[in-house]
Amino acid sequence: MKKRLINDNLITGIDVLNTLNGGSIEPSVKFSKFPSYHQIELKAPGIAEEGLHVKIDNDLLTVFYEHQIESRGVAIPLPRIVYNKQIPFFVDAAKINAHYAEDRLVVQLPFNEMASGYHRDVEIEN
Repeated sequence: MKKRLINDNLITGIDVLNTLNGGSIEPSVKFSKFPSYHQIELKAPGIAEEGLHVKIDNDLLTVFYEHQIESRGVAIPLPRIVYNKQIPFFVDAAKINAHYAEDRLVVQLPFNEMASGYHRDVEIEN
C-alpha cells in the first residue's frame, strides 16, 4: 500500500475553507523584455485596482493583494503574493513605476547604467 503525503482530513479542510471563502483567485503574470526596461503585467480577476500593492524592500520587489478572512467576527487581511523576486543589479530601483493599462497592472523596471555592463582596464601597479 502506497503512503499518502497528505491525509484526507487536510484535503477536506482545504476544500471547505476554499468554498467558504469564495474560492481562490489565480492571477496571471506576464514578463516582457524591452531594450531599456523589463516589464511585468499582472491581471488579478476580481481584485479592484486599489486592492493590488507594489512594494520594494531593499532589493526585493513584491506585488500582492489582501484576502479577507473572517474569524470570530473579525476580518483579518491575509496577503496573497503574486510576484516576489529580487530586483536585478542592472535595474534602477528608484525609477521602478507602476500603472494600470486596461485591466492589468503594469510594473516597469527601467535599466540603470550597469545594464550595458561595467568594463574598464585595470592598470597593474609596480
